[in-house]
Amino acid sequence: QVQLVESGGGSVQAGESLRLSCAASGYTYRSYCMAWFRQAPGKEREGVAIIFRDIVTYYSDSVKGRFTISQDNDKNTIFLQMNSLKPEDTAMYSCAAGRNLGNGCPIMGFTYWGQGTQVTVSS
Repeated sequence: QVQLVESGGGSVQAGESLRLSCAASGYTYRSYCMAWFRQAPGKEREGVAIIFRDIVTYYSDSVKGRFTISQDNDKNTIFLQMNSLKPEDTAMYSCAAGRNLGNGCPIMGFTYWGQGTQVTVSS
């Protein structure tokens, strides 16, 4: 059973940075796509960034150039470095995992989710 625990959220001013972490267990680095999603109040959940075997496969257009997804050397922690934060980045951020079935890392293919960590950006 894959388990995911996020940390690092908080309240910041626009223009500041945050680094989210996701501690993962019960998964195989070489077999799973890992991702960050976010959901703001009243909005649908959206994919933010996806990584597979240290290769970034996706960034949302809204975060390109500001956010960076990465994995640590032990492959059991996933990070999301968020720079130049904007009020519209305010959301609950969740880590997700999905087995790569040979078809890449489709947004709809994530089946394991963490509880989420809140990010609030004020202007």
